[in-house]
Amino acid sequence: MAVYSMTGYASATAGPAAPGDEAGNAETGTPRAPSPSGSVTVELRSVNSRFLDLVLRLPDEFRALEPVLRDLVGAAFRRGKIELRLNAHTETDTARPQPQPEQLNRLARLESTVQGWLPKAQGLSVHEILQWCKGGNAAPRLDEAALEAAKRCIAGLREARAREGDKLVAILMERVRRLRELAAQAEPLVPAVVQRQQQRFLERWHEALGVADAANTVPREALQERAINEAAAYAIRIDVAEELARLRAHLDEIERLLKAGGELGKRLDFLIQELLREANTLASKAASLELTNVSVEMKVAIEQLREQVQNIE
Repeated sequence: MAVYSMTGYASATAGPAAPGDEAGNAETGTPRAPSPSGSVTVELRSVNSRFLDLVLRLPDEFRALEPVLRDLVGAAFRRGKIELRLNAHTETDTARPQPQPEQLNRLARLESTVQGWLPKAQGLSVHEILQWCKGGNAAPRLDEAALEAAKRCIAGLREARAREGDKLVAILMERVRRLRELAAQAEPLVPAVVQRQQQRFLERWHEALGVADAANTVPREALQERAINEAAAYAIRIDVAEELARLRAHLDEIERLLKAGGELGKRLDFLIQELLREANTLASKAASLELTNVSVEMKVAIEQLREQVQNIE
């Protein structure tokens, strides 16, 4: 199953088929040639959003199609801020009107009636006659063409978002590999850091006991046992092996989801939060400059992951 981005654009044009007319390409947005009766062009623009936010830009004559268009878009997409813009092109908008005999007869009768009552009224010019005939021609209904264009445009937008999703998957996989490399760099540092810090703790423990002269009041065996227990507890507190194991588990899940595809955005958001939690814990426990540097690099890579995940449906 594909991974879909929330960013994309598509357009499509449809209308009553004329002889020799070919359908437009929904993927590239290449429109078909307008037919003599008119055509409808639909454009879809999509950007990232937490939920599905649909905005329709429709001419007044297509307002009745709004519920159907919302259903079509809602069935195809789950997330993203999507703007649908519809434009109609009819021959009456640009072509010269073709007066019909009944229109001219009616206009002649009207002119004769007006001049009978108003003898000084001027006769109609050719331009006025053509404008009147143009206004008398009802615009064709293009509802079916609008729905056809919308369906093709939705298919084109899905393809565009799928192509963008493939690119996002490649970027995310590269960031996952980088985090695995950082975890591999940190793992051999952990035992040495724990041992070194444990030794320092014991040295300071004995120094503190010497200053307090506790050996005169407490048996040496008891002091040694207490020191070992405290050093072990301190070693547990600074050990980051568990955080590294959980970080790898989260990376495995992210990689599995990306390979499976589908609607991943919200699940990936959660996993990114968990990755950042582990990186913050690693930074707080880091007892050496090397581990601190690794944790900083991890935070940078995780933030880059977060930015890309925001665009996934």
